[in-house]
Amino acid sequence: MASNVLPRPVQRLINEFARLPGVGPKTAARLAFYLLRAADEQSLALAEALQELKAQTQLCSVCFNITEADPCPICADDGRNASLLCVVEEPLDVVAIERSRAYNGRYHVLHGAISPVEGIGPDDLKIAELLSRLERGGFDEVIIATNATLEGDSTALYLQRRLASLNLKLTRLARGLPVGGDLEYTDEITLGRALEGRQELH
Repeated sequence: MASNVLPRPVQRLINEFARLPGVGPKTAARLAFYLLRAADEQSLALAEALQELKAQTQLCSVCFNITEADPCPICADDGRNASLLCVVEEPLDVVAIERSRAYNGRYHVLHGAISPVEGIGPDDLKIAELLSRLERGGFDEVIIATNATLEGDSTALYLQRRLASLNLKLTRLARGLPVGGDLEYTDEITLGRALEGRQELH
C-alpha cells in the first residue's frame, strides 16, 4: 500500500501491526482500517490494554514466566510438587500444560530455543538461570518439554548434556499420535516416534 496516500498515523499503525508475527501487510492494513472505523471506546480499550500489558507484567524471578506478582502464582503455590521441574520454551507452553491438568510441579521458562540460523545460542536463553536453580538442589526430576522441532530437539540435547552431572532424573515429553487422528494423515516422523514409543498391552 502506497504510504504517500495515507495519513501518517494510519501508516504508522499499519507498520506496527505488520511487525507482529503472522501479520502480513494486507492483514495489518485491514486491522488498522477496522480500528479507524470502530467506536472510539474499542480503539481506546486496545490502547489501554497494551499500556497495561507493558506496565503491569514482569518476569517471575524464580521461573521466568510472565506474571503480575513476583513470584508468580505457580511458584508461590505450596501445594505443588516442588521436586518436579518442567522446562518449556515459552510462557504459552505453561498455559498449554496447565490446561491439561496432568501436571502439578514447578516450571522454568527458557524464552526460546537454540537456533543457530536465527543467531540464538544458549546464552540468549534462561539456561544459566536454570542451571543455577538446579544446583541449589531440591529437584528430583527435570522434564524437558521443548517443542518437537529441530530447534526444540537441539535445545533438549544441549540441556541433557549440561544437566548430566547433576544426578537428576531427566525425562522428555512422549511423542506420538494425536488423539482422534487418522494414521493416513500422520506425518512420517510422528508415526515413527509413535512406533518407537509403543507400550506393552497388559
